[in-house]
Amino acid sequence: MDGGTRPSLSAAVAVLVLVSTAVVAATSVNVTTLAFDDGYAPLFGKGNLVRSADGRSVSLLLDRYSGSGFISSDMYLHGLFSASIKLPSDYTAGVVVAFYTSNGDVFEKSHDELDFEFLGNVRGKEWRVQTNVYGNGSTSRGREERYYLPFDPTADFHRYSILWTADNIIFYVDDTPIREVRRSEAMGGDYPSKPMSLYATIWDASNWATSGGRYKVNYKYAPFVSSFADLTLLGCRLDPIQQVATTRSGCAAAVAEIAATGLAVMTPEKRRAMRAFRRQYMSYSVCYDRVRYPAPFPECDIVETEKERFGETGRLRFRRQRRRVRRGGRVAVVADSNRQPQM
Repeated sequence: MDGGTRPSLSAAVAVLVLVSTAVVAATSVNVTTLAFDDGYAPLFGKGNLVRSADGRSVSLLLDRYSGSGFISSDMYLHGLFSASIKLPSDYTAGVVVAFYTSNGDVFEKSHDELDFEFLGNVRGKEWRVQTNVYGNGSTSRGREERYYLPFDPTADFHRYSILWTADNIIFYVDDTPIREVRRSEAMGGDYPSKPMSLYATIWDASNWATSGGRYKVNYKYAPFVSSFADLTLLGCRLDPIQQVATTRSGCAAAVAEIAATGLAVMTPEKRRAMRAFRRQYMSYSVCYDRVRYPAPFPECDIVETEKERFGETGRLRFRRQRRRVRRGGRVAVVADSNRQPQM
């Protein structure tokens, strides 16, 4: 880190932050949203957390002095955790934006966690998103999956949702499920089972995030700005130690509210959409990684055609590379005819 007195945010950047949080892509996920102060609090880097004028959206900044983050004011046993997010653009190698649930601050050695991690990249390469599931401190058994996205996540807002029930976990991008983990007896304590808080952060992960740490954060492009809107928290608010609900109605009303969204039910149409997304955009799955895990996890749904494409490492060796071309004054994304090795 460079020394010296930290400069204040320029007026131009402040305007960019507040304007960017005001425009949100519409999705078909119909849920009630919260003002920031009604459900969240700053976590760290408070000077790099900028609220919108109406208090319903927030931007997190990373500069050479600090990252930033926020946390839900309550802990939840099961729930729907959702936000519309716009990621930083340009050169973002080493930058990680995370949207996740965790109880590591309370259960240090037996924590649970559900992750969306957005991994920045060098100019011209796409952001990647990674999901992960940890239960009861099972950090040695990471359940990572990694994907590219069918859109530019820096150009507009898109909704990312984590649905966690007693029976299943579903990760959504807009209204498309991209991953489901179904609870089974074989999973045991690996299935998250304790109350968790919702976190959102932006931070410097130069040592691993881009090509295994080959490309670092370049603060010439700072501040890196990630904006969050349509903030949603549905679930049973629970005291983490006594494991009792903090509301008189208990958990029944919260369970009913989550069920009413329909997001926990995997219809045939949703399952087809999920398989199509995974077939086209998934670049790594722990379910096919025989190097790390000779036997697949019990919740893995092995698809033979996927197994052939991912080989023994779980990594897709080649994918169709998208490139940007200018057409009539606008930039379009098209597929190259050549297949390029994945970074």
